[in-house]
Amino acid sequence: MTKLGIIGTTTWGTTLAIISAREGRKSTLLARSRNEAHLLIEDGENRRFVPGISFPEGVSITDSPDQALFDADIVIFAVPSSTLRDNARQVAPSINSRSVIISAVKGLETGTGKRMTQVLSEELASVGAARICALSGPNLAGEIVQGKPSSTVVASISEQSCKKSQIALNSSHLRVYTNSDLIGVEIAGALKNVTAIAVGISDGLGYGDNAKASLITRGLAEISRLGSSLGAAKVTFSGLAGMGDLIATCSSSLSRNHGVGRMLAEGKTLDDIEKSMDNIAEGIGTTRAVISMAERSGIHMPLAQSVHNVLFDGMSPKAAVVALMDRAPTSER
Repeated sequence: MTKLGIIGTTTWGTTLAIISAREGRKSTLLARSRNEAHLLIEDGENRRFVPGISFPEGVSITDSPDQALFDADIVIFAVPSSTLRDNARQVAPSINSRSVIISAVKGLETGTGKRMTQVLSEELASVGAARICALSGPNLAGEIVQGKPSSTVVASISEQSCKKSQIALNSSHLRVYTNSDLIGVEIAGALKNVTAIAVGISDGLGYGDNAKASLITRGLAEISRLGSSLGAAKVTFSGLAGMGDLIATCSSSLSRNHGVGRMLAEGKTLDDIEKSMDNIAEGIGTTRAVISMAERSGIHMPLAQSVHNVLFDGMSPKAAVVALMDRAPTSER
């Protein structure tokens, strides 16, 4: 029986534990504290993030890294990007030598701009980069935990690690594909959240579907531009991790980043928005990181810059739209 150790009782971490257990696999959720573990066990569900969905047989919960990870075939990190490095450092001694590691985190590290698998490679040096994967795609957890069909992508520099992860996660309702373009899959998963904030702003301002389609496609162009400069394959951005995830995140009411954009359009401040949210909207931190990366590499990213201007520089959403539309005409490419 495949055993999964999942670090993070987040919406996505809990969802992965539940759907894996439904397939007959053993999933252990690592809680942040003894109190949190006790509450989850007592409630029989994650009332904070996945209310109304009971833990099936096969899901166990602990606050002990050794208990969660020592015999796990697959170790999944499902935590905010801002805490990934600390989380990895804390659990590193408990990870066994044969585990494949999966980052289920869609973001970039603030300050360094590093991808999540790069962070894991640094903090889990004894594991080796070939046993580290990234999971990404149109994965709205609220639909997946209800058993609605979806697809996702697992990427690694190692075909063997990809295959092992695919077998461990593929289910009757979640189809898992493999991809050797680790850079492209991670960049797409992180940057689509920035575009989703832009689309949320547009929707909140009532600008309609033409504007939404334009923002999605121009956002994809920026993702491809930056990703290609980092060594990603352009074809990745037309797949599940690219366009697929972008469509879902920019269109769904379940998308936290789209919701951030809508609230900005309503005139709410970033501080108030963040205080009102239980979950992390990764696009906020990723916007800072991606603009720094674009400036260092000389990549033109006007849409991402506009989101940055609204989030951090005090520009109003309407003024950001005017600035985007008033730019000099240019080639689509």
